[in-house]
Amino acid sequence: MTGLSGSGRSAALKAFEDIGFYCVDNLPLVLLPAFVDFACQSDQAYRSAIGIDVREKGFHERFPVLYGQLRSGGRDITIELLFLDASDQTIVRRFSETRRPHPLARGRTPLLEGIRKERIELAEVRKLADRIIETSDYTVHDLRQTIEREYSAGDAGRPMLITLVTFGYKYGVPYDLDLLFDLRFLPNPHFVPLLRPLTGEDARVREYIMARPESVEFLAQLRDFLEYLLPHYRSEGKSYLTIGFGCTGGRHRSVGLALLIADCLRQSGYEVNIKHRDIGT
Repeated sequence: MTGLSGSGRSAALKAFEDIGFYCVDNLPLVLLPAFVDFACQSDQAYRSAIGIDVREKGFHERFPVLYGQLRSGGRDITIELLFLDASDQTIVRRFSETRRPHPLARGRTPLLEGIRKERIELAEVRKLADRIIETSDYTVHDLRQTIEREYSAGDAGRPMLITLVTFGYKYGVPYDLDLLFDLRFLPNPHFVPLLRPLTGEDARVREYIMARPESVEFLAQLRDFLEYLLPHYRSEGKSYLTIGFGCTGGRHRSVGLALLIADCLRQSGYEVNIKHRDIGT
């Protein structure tokens, strides 16, 4: 994998790593044939992604010849060249945001001049590409989604881990939530003397909360909403999702509903963790 500096090569390499590829960044060209031979001879099925760019001395002159030799070398292996590209304007913006130096725009060389020089040097390499991804309009998540879609073996992408956090509003709202549901409209076991010392982990508390039709309806609506929403989060490449459930004290309603939702999500095949922040307060 190669391409213009600032086109997203590092992010793409991370995406390959996340879907199970063995990744090597900035492998010297002289070692590339040896690495390919190693992958061919290994008793393990190595799906590898190798990142190389113009920081390698003489890359634009040496790589086309070397790539042709690798493709015609009679090896029992599939070799593909992925090239990442982006507009000059996009690359200028990205380097301005990250404040990293462009490899061909050091010293007194203007950034735009370095970008154009690199584009000229990589013109022949680009022609050899089996696949070109134009990333000008991509976010990091868009690029990762594209890599997963094009290169995942079946459903080899990472599973999405869902964390349910219960809390009490009287102690403040957690700052790291993706979704938040306020459960203070549900019947409150705190006002039932027998249930007050218990928590939502007790079946009697959950039964009290779910005794009303509106509670049953809310649980059904929330389950359907999450069943609709979560696949969309996953398709965008989200690996972790944190959902907050809050009630007044964080002991009864939030805990009980979170446990019920966790059961629903696990039945649908999701990996779910639960954290009761204020249950012992």
